[in-house]
Amino acid sequence: MGEEQLEEMGPVDYIVIEWPGRQPTGEVVPMIVEAAERGIIRILDVAFLIKTAEGEIVTVEAGEFDDDGSFAEFAGAGSGLIGEEELAEAAVALNPGTSAAVLVWENRWAAPIATALRRSGAELVATGRIPIQALLASLDATEAAH
Repeated sequence: MGEEQLEEMGPVDYIVIEWPGRQPTGEVVPMIVEAAERGIIRILDVAFLIKTAEGEIVTVEAGEFDDDGSFAEFAGAGSGLIGEEELAEAAVALNPGTSAAVLVWENRWAAPIATALRRSGAELVATGRIPIQALLASLDATEAAH
């Protein structure tokens, strides 16, 4: 990817999603694929892990990750952004006896905004996410106080 292409990119996010045991159903796969097909996101890399009860980390191919093969849709989506170091870091966050997906995507919907900001000389100095669980807890606390 050339420097000019990088200048035109939207913000890039990563997520690590954990499931107890090895139970992903693949229900989310069509939603992610649809978002990519609609140009909302561009999947840059995907990796799948299992953390055994003993804490051993095993990488798994997309087609072998779930029982119904839904995640096979991501076979070949790897770009090399997620390396061994990133997988080891993600594995630290996992509980023993779980499976996980690590996804890296570009937010294509925000690319024009990000490009305009960069061209104006703006620099990103902070970013963050508020987990929905934290938002719900905050709303519950506010309601309980009134």
